[in-house]
Amino acid sequence: MADVPAECNIKVLCRFRPLNQAEIIRGDQFIPKFQADDTVVVGGKSYVFDRVFPTNTTQEQVYNTCAKQIVKDVLCGYNGTIFAYGQTASGKTHTMEGKLHDPHQMGIIPRIADDIFNHIFAMDENLEFHIKVSYFEIYMDKIRDLLDVTKTNLSVHEDKNRVPYVKGCTERFVSSPDEVMDVIDEGKANRHVAVTNMNEHSSRSHSIFLINIKQEHVETEQKLCGKLYLVDLAGSEKVSKTGAAGAVLDEAKNINKSLSALGNVISALAEGTKSHVPYRDSKMTRILQDSLGGNCRTTMFICCSPSSFNDTETKSTLMFGQR
Repeated sequence: MADVPAECNIKVLCRFRPLNQAEIIRGDQFIPKFQADDTVVVGGKSYVFDRVFPTNTTQEQVYNTCAKQIVKDVLCGYNGTIFAYGQTASGKTHTMEGKLHDPHQMGIIPRIADDIFNHIFAMDENLEFHIKVSYFEIYMDKIRDLLDVTKTNLSVHEDKNRVPYVKGCTERFVSSPDEVMDVIDEGKANRHVAVTNMNEHSSRSHSIFLINIKQEHVETEQKLCGKLYLVDLAGSEKVSKTGAAGAVLDEAKNINKSLSALGNVISALAEGTKSHVPYRDSKMTRILQDSLGGNCRTTMFICCSPSSFNDTETKSTLMFGQR
């Protein structure tokens, strides 16, 4: 293992999207004020993060600042997780996926796919790589396989090293960025989308894309494994605003419960003083257990709407990131 850098391995980044058409037509105010590259002021209160991205930040700038290094680390045998958190329509999926096949607008996941293979092609030819991907979602605390829709309630087990994994989840071997993109396209078509007022494509599930990289040196037989979880969390908005009722309301409660479980785990890790980290409070935190904290690389995007209509959500999103 390489020397673990001493700095904290949890980074929290905040990104604001521009006002969208509906907000401009409604006459919404643009509320954030950006100060320095790590502070944003909303409603007179300053919020400080590892980095704040104003609305004109390009996808490439975001990637280079926060995700490029994680790819190198995963190829050195570390585990990592990148999350996007925020209310529906705050730019989470734009940050994580973007326009998948557009070189300027594509987000973190497709850029990571390209980057992994670029690194591999440049590495020692005595290294053999096996890369496999899985794609699943957590909906109402049930795990659904997005690559095999017949698997709707997978369970979390631990392997012999006590590392949690999703049992029975489809794994696909991939050997090029295009193959990774094919898997993403296939999984996206199976995602659980319900219409709420906030966004008609609003995803009501947490989607998790796992890239598993095993490498072996042909001569020395030295092996390294690294895992990278790329997580697009479900929307974190207040129940009243979504117009949600019945099943969708249960869904919102479930989402809020799993988001607070995640927040508890991350704040326990960030403080570093707690002996107990509550991983078992939700399926998502159990699955991610060996890729959060310790010498893993964890990056959390706090995605925010700049509009005055969403100011309470934006403030609560910013507060979540401050924990």
